[in-house]
Amino acid sequence: MSALFAPGFFSSSPVHSALVAGAVVALASGSIGVLTVIRGQSFAGHALGDVGTAGGSAAFLLDVSPLWGYLVAAVAAAGAMELLGVRRARGRDVATGIVLGAALGLSALLLYLGTTSSTTTGATVTILFGSLFAVSSSIVPLVAGLGGGGLLVVALLYRPLLLSSVDEELAAAGGVNVALVGTVFLVVMGLGVALTSLVVGTVLSTALLIGPAATALRLTRRPGRAMLAAGAIGLGATWLGVLLAYDSYAWPPYHHGWPVSFFVVTLIFLAYVVTDAVAWSRSRRALRPAPELEAAG
Repeated sequence: MSALFAPGFFSSSPVHSALVAGAVVALASGSIGVLTVIRGQSFAGHALGDVGTAGGSAAFLLDVSPLWGYLVAAVAAAGAMELLGVRRARGRDVATGIVLGAALGLSALLLYLGTTSSTTTGATVTILFGSLFAVSSSIVPLVAGLGGGGLLVVALLYRPLLLSSVDEELAAAGGVNVALVGTVFLVVMGLGVALTSLVVGTVLSTALLIGPAATALRLTRRPGRAMLAAGAIGLGATWLGVLLAYDSYAWPPYHHGWPVSFFVVTLIFLAYVVTDAVAWSRSRRALRPAPELEAAG
């Protein structure tokens, strides 16, 4: 066991906070991410992650937890996207691009102010790439509450969301308020992005939101099972990422440690590549003619 777990891993308070917060975020983002992929809103999720940079930078300047900055920025951006967007997908992409461009300009300003007002660049790195070991134990209950709230909303809107994702006109004919459901989910997606930004940073937040979901949908086409699979994949990648990052402080030659976000994103990418290769192999076998047909030919 000592070869796998570096000394002090199980007794470390930062590790405990990282494991609990990472688990909540992985499970919540798994369900939110599956619906995001099904609804074709991955670009919006990416944009909300970049927008979170402005929120995290503002939180640093105000000396408050970055999570509050991520959350306020992502929810505000989600509302702006809905106000500027239109029914058609092209219009939604235009609205997303407009909000993204404005937010990146603001992020550049706030990051510049944060860098020039402090002698350390640690805050900028934390905002952009995350630092799960820096999550305070006092913020873990808030993370759990936000994650649980996101899962509750997904559970309440599950059927209307799926129906409107497949056919908006059919959903409207069935009495679903498509505009309201879409707006609420966009806000929930902003919440999911804010939580993933806490784990892997704003730049990589989409990887934790979309990666496990896309991988799970390769394994099963049933949304409920895909949500469970996405949560399990995200949880496994996050916990293993925490372990590898902790162990990396003992790795030669520098003994400085590698960031958790690097391991989490790399593991998610490898999981997607493996499942994609398996899916491709299955499709090839399905298209191959039966042996008796080959013999007859």
